[in-house]
Amino acid sequence: MICSLIATCKLNDVEPYAYLRDVLQRMIDGHSVNRLDELLPWSWKPADHVKT
Repeated sequence: MICSLIATCKLNDVEPYAYLRDVLQRMIDGHSVNRLDELLPWSWKPADHVKT
């Protein structure tokens, strides 16, 4: 699954490790389950604390 996420990130011009770090932190912080589509690589916007 991780390899698939990394490949999808690369296909969408998203830095994979910044993406994974941000998404995991958002999940820990309680990101709403109803808004998971925001965390998919093709629609992801980095949080202010993420350096890409």
